[in-house]
Amino acid sequence: MPNRPTLASRPSENEAQSSESELGIYEVARRELTTVRDLLRFAVSQFTEQKLFFGHGSATAFDEAVYLVLHTLHLPLDQLEPFLDARLTSAERDAVLGIIERRVRERVPAAYLTHEAWLGDYKFYVDKRVIVPRSFIAELLRDDLAPWVENPRAVGRVLDLCTGSGCLAILAALSFPHATVDAVDVSLDALEVAKKNVRDYGLENRINLVASDLYESLGAKHYDIILTNPPYVTGESMARLPEEYRREPEIALASGEDGLDHIRTIMEFATRHLYANGIIVVEVGFNREGVEQAFPKIPLTWAETSVGDEVVFIVDRETLVANQ
Repeated sequence: MPNRPTLASRPSENEAQSSESELGIYEVARRELTTVRDLLRFAVSQFTEQKLFFGHGSATAFDEAVYLVLHTLHLPLDQLEPFLDARLTSAERDAVLGIIERRVRERVPAAYLTHEAWLGDYKFYVDKRVIVPRSFIAELLRDDLAPWVENPRAVGRVLDLCTGSGCLAILAALSFPHATVDAVDVSLDALEVAKKNVRDYGLENRINLVASDLYESLGAKHYDIILTNPPYVTGESMARLPEEYRREPEIALASGEDGLDHIRTIMEFATRHLYANGIIVVEVGFNREGVEQAFPKIPLTWAETSVGDEVVFIVDRETLVANQ
């Protein structure tokens, strides 16, 4: 009969911790963890212990761990349960632990690690040249901007200011099937990313990518709809950003001390580029109070989104003309 290990023969907690420290926690994980469930638990523990910040597509350590594990293993992102107890090959385990370690050590958003970001059911390529898409305007485009747009098929021209990865321009082209969309950004790097996304969706003939500082290069062009998710982070907030947000291009975030520098310019010249009865849709972060103080004479309509009615406003050209 084999000898059972005695308490004295088992490694003490201190000895186990010492061994783990000498080898490195990720090396120990490579030796001892075998299943998807193991790696998921490990990722959640690491993300929580290291106090990572979430907000680029995931809200919790668990959600982000699930996404990174399933993505790295090329598994459906909405089907975790069938695979939890599946054993991994050594190459698969190395790949998963590698992306977990990068997320912890480099503090980069998960989207930069996977080169993809989602807005609803739509996937977009992203990298460090653009901010990670998270616009609430995307929610409004699911319903084709109803009730502000009565007939989506009648929309002929759309402008997406500060297009970044091109996500809103693409969603607008899908919502308004007869529209031509101008997607504008001051960053040539961002436009290169947008070009890839436009190509991936097969919309090269309907979306024009324009290098411009807001309206500067648009001449006398007019639009039925202007969409914009511009930089709107205040000076105070920029100073307190978590590391993950500091990995994004500052040019796409900062907008002066009160976060409204870009929005002031956008509003000032909007009437020059809107057709009669045209509308402008502007995302401002959670800065409704600041916006209403900046434009006290303009009656803005605040759209209801998943986070309330503080982040996106809509106003038509006639209202702007009458109150500016």
